[in-house]
Amino acid sequence: MVSFRVLPRLSLVLVFSALAGCVMPQPRDDHQWAATMPAEPTAPPPTDGSIYHAEQGMELFNDARAHRVGDILTITLVESTQASKKATTNTSKKDTSTIAAPSILGHTLKVAGSTADTSLNGNRAFDGSGDSSQSNQLSGSITVTVAQRLSNGNLLVRGEKMVTINQGQEQIRISGIVRPQDILQDNSVPSTRVADAQIGYTGKGALADANTQGWLSRFFSSKWMPY
Repeated sequence: MVSFRVLPRLSLVLVFSALAGCVMPQPRDDHQWAATMPAEPTAPPPTDGSIYHAEQGMELFNDARAHRVGDILTITLVESTQASKKATTNTSKKDTSTIAAPSILGHTLKVAGSTADTSLNGNRAFDGSGDSSQSNQLSGSITVTVAQRLSNGNLLVRGEKMVTINQGQEQIRISGIVRPQDILQDNSVPSTRVADAQIGYTGKGALADANTQGWLSRFFSSKWMPY
């Protein structure tokens, strides 16, 4: 039988667990990062005896750069961002007001033998400052597939790379829209030329777990903590 003294503590633990679940990030759908395969070609009809047939799709003089769904494209990561912000605010205000004692029937109002003069003084001041800076850098390359060819000819690309070393796992994902004109001759494009780019770099394993706060620490550092 559970003692009544233990119930308040158990309730507090349950409340912390529920709030910690609210602040934990929700996992993203991995399906949107899956590689897109080209459509299976239809079986060509019997050849008419010639060397080349239109239904066989021979591209002898076509550009090797990606342009169809399922084609492979290499994205060179050259991301580098720096941001800084500083704000300072100083305000002050001082008020002084004096009200003379009123007169009643020609006589000045007195209280306890003293003239009933009134004075108001106010002095307010505020001093605030803030400073923030951030810097990020990501370099490397990742090969993706063309998921969709848009009506204007642009290519929707996406892909991921996963590397497992010892007890750690590194994963990088990217998706976005690429113009065929920006694709270089070696079938690559810099990440700065990818529109609506979504780039994610995460880690899993023992090293990532050791560098992550516990659920209770995340709760005390979240917006749900009232103090």
